Amino acid sequence: MAMTLRLPEELDAQLEAIARARHISKHAVIIEAATRFVNSESKTDRVLSIADEITERYADTLKRLEDA
Repeated sequence: MAMTLRLPEELDAQLEAIARARHISKHAVIIEAATRFVNSESKTDRVLSIADEITERYADTLKRLEDA
């Protein structure tokens, strides 16, 4: 899917430097960064979901520990 991306000049320059150093395009750098961000967010969502499940499952135990 095509998309126009407007970046602040400083960020654009930083991405350009990274791309040059890695011998890849800015497009490739941005795709990699976006992929890493999505994967990170997915992991965060899974961890929070598991934490919610644990909190529900062990609510009584957690309450007793809180009162101890």
